[in-house]
Amino acid sequence: MADEKEGKVVSSDRMCLPKMPYYRFIVMMVAFFCLMSIFSNYTIMNFAFICMKDDMQGAVMGENGTLQSIYDYTSTEKAQLIWAVAIGTILGTIPYNLMYVRYGAKNVFLSAGIISLIATSCTPFAAANNYVLLLVIRLIQGIAYAADFAVIGIICVKWAPHDEVAFFVSVLTVFSPFATVITTAVTGFLCTSSFGWRSSFYVHSVAGILCFILWYIVYSDDPLSHSSVTSRELSNIQKGKSAAHFDQKREIPYLRMVINKALVCTWFNAFMDLSMSIMIITYSPIYFHTVLEFPIEQTAFIIGITNFAQLPFKFGAAFISDRITSIGPKTKMLIFNTISCGIVSILFGGLGFISKDQKWIAMFLLIAVNCLMSTNCAGFYQCGRHVSQQFADVVIAAIQFCKCLALFFVPAIVAITVTDESDRSEWSHAFLVMSGLLLVANFSAYFFFTDKPADFTKTEEPHDIPLKYEEKM
Repeated sequence: MADEKEGKVVSSDRMCLPKMPYYRFIVMMVAFFCLMSIFSNYTIMNFAFICMKDDMQGAVMGENGTLQSIYDYTSTEKAQLIWAVAIGTILGTIPYNLMYVRYGAKNVFLSAGIISLIATSCTPFAAANNYVLLLVIRLIQGIAYAADFAVIGIICVKWAPHDEVAFFVSVLTVFSPFATVITTAVTGFLCTSSFGWRSSFYVHSVAGILCFILWYIVYSDDPLSHSSVTSRELSNIQKGKSAAHFDQKREIPYLRMVINKALVCTWFNAFMDLSMSIMIITYSPIYFHTVLEFPIEQTAFIIGITNFAQLPFKFGAAFISDRITSIGPKTKMLIFNTISCGIVSILFGGLGFISKDQKWIAMFLLIAVNCLMSTNCAGFYQCGRHVSQQFADVVIAAIQFCKCLALFFVPAIVAITVTDESDRSEWSHAFLVMSGLLLVANFSAYFFFTDKPADFTKTEEPHDIPLKYEEKM
């Protein structure tokens, strides 16, 4: 924190960067790349599964007398490797959030990045030598991933002006599809090249190192005392906020938050939305390759297209949510929640009924699902933000916990309904279960969503707190 002396602020930043207009967007983009790095590190294996099974290095004799790859995992083993990440994320969520509250995001998020990078670089060794060790590595990746969502909330609370929150959320939460695009493309290329699937883990590790060096240089926990933030930008960031938004030592009303009906509904919608996203990220490469018989290279291309296609929808929804004031906030969030959850549930339910003879229809349907689902930044996220105000980072961190549960829930649904990965009818059962629950979540929003701040957000401090900087620009 900065010390005030004679009305001036002495910056605590170690890096003396020059003043820059719109510095908050630099912070946002560096955070975005770091979020991508941690997410990519644990999702590499989702696509690598496809080509790992053809690696005969270290092959063993199978029960039928033929050589079998040690990387040809069963459906149960694949589920265990995904669940290991979920367990790690659950174990890491509360400790990381407590550390964020106590120490801020800069060094805590940096530690998560370092842990993720070490685990990623060790994955090929673990996979080649011991399945239990590989599970431990996946557990560690999950612990690191637990740091992701809370840091999004912190950046939105501290660095985003009130009329840019939806935009910040839209950019920072799009790290998952962006990472999926890059990871599937890089892994798909390396898997089919002479470098092999192992090189993908090493390439992602090197890229992650660069991202977190930038994070350490650029980010500060206190925009009010950051040397690169101009007075004009600081005024914009602080507008409409109370001192509680910037307080480094605060009491968080956990109990009052978990019994708030609007927040519980927000988390239910988030849980089902994230479950759908995990279903697509984890199983769509397998489904499109095994059931619809797309080649590996085409599968990577399809996943990339479906994720890039959503960007105009996501940013368009954010613009409408932030800038269009002729429609009330509650109406806007209900409209976009219906689009991102209700309509998506119907489209996704139909995906399992499309045969391989109509596989290009399935591709366009998946694109539509991804595009419409991306508008959630103006749906349940906005309900959580309006209700929780200065505690929005806690709400978004709880959404991370929902994602932990979803990492268990989705593989469990697939394990129960799909025994043969090449059987389309079995996949259709999994799709219908997911779509039905998402539809229920969407209907519940009409009863519980609100744009009114909860009582626990009320403070005595005035809004539009005075600038901590002396005027220089």
